[in-house]
Amino acid sequence: MNSTRNIFKALILICLLFIAGCFTTSMRQDIKAIPQTRMDNIKEQVHGIEIIDPYRWLEDGQSEETRQWIEAQNNYSQPLIGNRPDRTRLKKRITELLKVDWQSLPQERNGRYFIRKRSGDQEMAVLYMREGLDGKDVMLVDPNPMSSDNTTSTRLQGVSEDGSLMAYSIRQGGQDEQSIHFLNVDTKENLPEVLPTARYMSFSLKPDKSGCYYTRHEANGPRIYYHKMGTEPASDIKIFGDGYDADKIAYTELSEDGRHLLITVRHGSAGMKMELYYQDMVKNTPIVPIVNDIDAKFYGEIVDEKFFLQTDWNAPNGRIISFDINNPDRKYWKEIVRQNDAVIDYFKLAGGKLFINYTKNASSTLSVFEADGRYIKDIQFPAIGSIGDFVGRWKNNEAFFSFSTYHIPSKTYIYNTKTDTKKIWWEADISVQSDTYDVKQVWFKSKDGTKVPMFIVHAKGVKLNGKNPTLLTAYGGFGHKETPYFSVMATLWMEAGGVYVMPNIRGGGEFGENWHKAGMLENKQNSFDDFIAAAQWLIDEKYTSSDKIVIVGGSNGGLLVGAAITQRPDMFRAAVCLYPLLDMVRYHKFLVAKFWASEYGCAEDPQQFKYLYAYSPYHHVKKGVKYPAVLFVTGDRDTRVDPLHARKMTALLQSVATADRPVLLQYYTKAGHVGGHPMSRKIEEVADDFGFMLWQLGMSFP
Repeated sequence: MNSTRNIFKALILICLLFIAGCFTTSMRQDIKAIPQTRMDNIKEQVHGIEIIDPYRWLEDGQSEETRQWIEAQNNYSQPLIGNRPDRTRLKKRITELLKVDWQSLPQERNGRYFIRKRSGDQEMAVLYMREGLDGKDVMLVDPNPMSSDNTTSTRLQGVSEDGSLMAYSIRQGGQDEQSIHFLNVDTKENLPEVLPTARYMSFSLKPDKSGCYYTRHEANGPRIYYHKMGTEPASDIKIFGDGYDADKIAYTELSEDGRHLLITVRHGSAGMKMELYYQDMVKNTPIVPIVNDIDAKFYGEIVDEKFFLQTDWNAPNGRIISFDINNPDRKYWKEIVRQNDAVIDYFKLAGGKLFINYTKNASSTLSVFEADGRYIKDIQFPAIGSIGDFVGRWKNNEAFFSFSTYHIPSKTYIYNTKTDTKKIWWEADISVQSDTYDVKQVWFKSKDGTKVPMFIVHAKGVKLNGKNPTLLTAYGGFGHKETPYFSVMATLWMEAGGVYVMPNIRGGGEFGENWHKAGMLENKQNSFDDFIAAAQWLIDEKYTSSDKIVIVGGSNGGLLVGAAITQRPDMFRAAVCLYPLLDMVRYHKFLVAKFWASEYGCAEDPQQFKYLYAYSPYHHVKKGVKYPAVLFVTGDRDTRVDPLHARKMTALLQSVATADRPVLLQYYTKAGHVGGHPMSRKIEEVADDFGFMLWQLGMSFP
């Protein structure tokens, strides 16, 4: 009996080994069948340095040769990442996390609340209105039938004071461009006038429904227009913007009563200098400057006759100033909230109170002040995490804001400004076992000795044996603050037995403008050094090892990933690089990239070229180096970061890749930088990205 059983076991083992061998051989054959990419012999001198660019022809995204190349890349990559044996249960869990009811914070006008909502079975969010907080939701605009593939989305842009006119935008796929439409809320009928598809940087509807202001980014720079309702958009009047070129960003904001128009001009995305201009709409005064001669950030808001101003002028962590708008001279400015050791993320005005979202040690806090700056209280939350959006009105006694952290899904709170109390207004129904995870913050030393904080999240009881699969991600740019927030990717990774890590590297704004400046322009290498040092700390502390680390980043974070794999290819097993910048010598020539010259610099400047070229990932791929496996993700409708970066880098890395470290490109023809995928497609996308990481680290989803 035992002998028969042993023979049977042996036969099963032989069969399993044979199947595994066939599967492995098949995979190897697929990996070797990399699409061939033509190389050009393009060489040029840039500031005395020879630049070799063999794949420049891939910059033309619409040529027939490039389109054939994209199709070949998708045909190569999809079978490798889409045919995992655990994909069914992986997709099931992703569906549980993503295909749930969701809703935005409400905007109130005349007792009506305007909300974007998506039920679990819908592909795209729908615009609704409800009469009163507890009223029945009435559907206003449903984008789901607008396209056969559900890639059309809508956004609320503004509502008149009486709640009877709503402006909303329609966006195709993930492109930044959109059209703006107007709806009669009472009749549910669209008005005939439409602002045509363009890159709108801001939109402000007048409370009395007579017109609207908008900023349209044009080839020669930002221009602000006034549109009178009932007229043709072609006759809209330009009121501001002449003289500002394409690297400037301008936007408008109307005060709640519609009396005051505020115009803000950012000098590039880095915002190292911002200008403020003002116009009294009742008196029809000329547009006059509030501040345009200081290299600092300024954010303003006007209520009644009082101007509130957030600035890092002489205060890298931020402070709040106020003054009477009728006396805007700087000698009348009064500091009402001083700088402290926490960084001001933003301020909001609601119910006669001043709310400040602070970031302290890379975690959010929300503080309440009287309008004159007298401190009232801090609003308490259940854990360290992130305060998200905030919506409120000066003359209403309610405010709404959201909170989440790594292991707690988003909750929306309603705050009563009279009683200074809060309660949960809405929360996502997502099944997460929050009490089974540990969240902690550690500090490590970077290459130059700077101490950098890092969040580490994992299931309780993880052993420090150097064998834990680790997902390392960061951003580190444009002063953006990365605080703990709920992430489907983090949840999936922890449920798969991994460690999720996010360092707050320089270039972000977690510690104020000085932290930002320490990772921008000529200091950008500090961001990469911090990220690499984080990985080294995790290895030294026995959390993981270099063959168990996957790095993930998008946009500026994609640049981070590109720099990490070219500077320390030995430190990472795999990488997912989403909508990235990678050719830093030519990036400024495409789409809206001139916005970012204030953050990165521009290769046309000889001094800035030196440091851009020194870290440009595309220019530092070498033959004979074993690079991590990489999945690049981009799409045709990314009208922000040109997809050419991912195309060129894919071709270059494939030319030197080894069989066991594949380089793949996932290229979407109907999605872009800000998504645009319907929910069913998002589920597939997460499954692809996550499946790639599991495959490369030898993991299986439980």
